[in-house]
Amino acid sequence: MKPNWELKKCCNHEQVVFLITVSVCTVVILALWRTILLRPFKLVTVFLHEASHAIACKLTCGKVEGIQVHGDEGGTTQTRGGIYWIILPAGYLGSAFWGMLLILASTNLLTARIAAGCFLVALIVVLFVAKNWTLRGLCIGFILFLGVVWVLQETTKVRILRYIILFIGVMNSLFSVYDIYDDLISRRVHSSDAEKFAEVCPCPCNGVGWGVIWGLISFLFLCGAMYLGLVILA
Repeated sequence: MKPNWELKKCCNHEQVVFLITVSVCTVVILALWRTILLRPFKLVTVFLHEASHAIACKLTCGKVEGIQVHGDEGGTTQTRGGIYWIILPAGYLGSAFWGMLLILASTNLLTARIAAGCFLVALIVVLFVAKNWTLRGLCIGFILFLGVVWVLQETTKVRILRYIILFIGVMNSLFSVYDIYDDLISRRVHSSDAEKFAEVCPCPCNGVGWGVIWGLISFLFLCGAMYLGLVILA
């Protein structure tokens, strides 16, 4: 079947449900942004940020020496070798990219299962290379959480796996844009990835400039996820 790229006759029932669900997730996330309820999901986003650094390092023939996620929603990835100017932006942009993939995966139960399975495998792998107990606890907690959700999906009428994957995707996309704004624009952190990138990149652009560019790219990932989600459900 030919994809409906023009979104003619939008929107059918599934598209409406998708838009409403994304909107509800966004409102809930913004309303609970500074509460402890969102802390685990924020830490998962930090984990995906740091994992993106690690993946970029491995893809550029570097070595990952450790990953840490801290309770204050910070994180570090210790790397050696690799291509530094690829590793640095991979955190923010990779986080936005994973958010987009999770949102798209939620449009179908099969792809939601695949996404959940890949996420579980990633959590298990990171559990063995984690350098602190915050990250180990996060991995164990989400392995158990996703396991319970999956069991409920397969054995009961509580079928929420797609919505959990969508929520994590929206959370990741929003947190990526907010994190870029908070770290690089509103309160310029001089040890941020963008400031370091500005030092190694020959382009005449400072950390704030790169922050704006990365923020726009992250927002485009979110918009792309919404558009492609509607195309898939057309």
